[in-house]
Amino acid sequence: MGKQIIFLFALLGLLSPLSSLAQQSRVEVNAKADTDKIRIGEQVKLRLSATVEQPTGLTVVFPQVPDSLSHWEVVTRSKIDTAGDNNKKIFSQTLTITSFDSGHWDIPAFRFDVVQNAGGATDSAFTGPLGIDVGTITVDTTKAFKPIKAVRTVGWNFWDYWLYFAIGITVIIIGIGLFVYFRSKPKKEVVKPVVPLIAPYEAALQQLQHLRGEKIWQQGDVKQYYTRLTDILRAYFEQQFNIPALEQTSEELLQHIKPVTILNQQRDKLRSLLTVADLAKFAKLHPSPDEHEAAIQQAIEIVEWTKPAAAKAPETVKEEIKQP
Repeated sequence: MGKQIIFLFALLGLLSPLSSLAQQSRVEVNAKADTDKIRIGEQVKLRLSATVEQPTGLTVVFPQVPDSLSHWEVVTRSKIDTAGDNNKKIFSQTLTITSFDSGHWDIPAFRFDVVQNAGGATDSAFTGPLGIDVGTITVDTTKAFKPIKAVRTVGWNFWDYWLYFAIGITVIIIGIGLFVYFRSKPKKEVVKPVVPLIAPYEAALQQLQHLRGEKIWQQGDVKQYYTRLTDILRAYFEQQFNIPALEQTSEELLQHIKPVTILNQQRDKLRSLLTVADLAKFAKLHPSPDEHEAAIQQAIEIVEWTKPAAAKAPETVKEEIKQP
């Protein structure tokens, strides 16, 4: 007898949180379908709702409906909506379901859990089951079967294909426009290389005479004087003998003139000229006035010696023949 009393008090202790939860608030759950009869494959809107009075401190947990129920498939499910105020709140969710089995099928009851946030006590509420008839298409078997209709030919309609015609015409117009444009576009004339009006040796001699007349070294600009003097010679070598003289050092230039026999004969004179010029340009050497004049005279003699034989004066040719 004593054990029974102890068990009774323990049971009352377990039920006391649920009793207090029920006293504090009133929860009403409901499941409602928008129809009780469909044909196979049609859809049913199933609305689950929970109405809670005095909802402060309570959490309503909606049932976790699987994707497949007995004879039913869940197509879509909405989010849980909330409406109401602190005295009364309504929670709702809409499920879209369908069935592909004919017959009368029940949608099972759904369980809602109500959790008290403070104490963690939980209570449950259940909806009632719903019965829905799933029917097939009615076929009148008393009537004779009709033959299969032949394929019908649909008349041609321009407006069914107007987009394809528009695209085709646009492509043709663009093609014709491009053809006319490229056909009438003026051809670029090939620019012929400009042939110097005067021979390279003549240009070099004119520039050397002009440099002499400017009297640059007399004005104290020795570096500029030798820079222009050697540039005139290097440009002459490039044009006359195809030697990349402007891009080479003095030693490289002296090495590249060896194959040119007529130019190699002036190699010692050219070396002396380039040595003085390099010292004046890079070592800040100040040659004497006689050395300035000798340098430009050597440059003139090199050009005169190396110019084409047809351009040399008869006296120069005779002097070359007399030389051993």
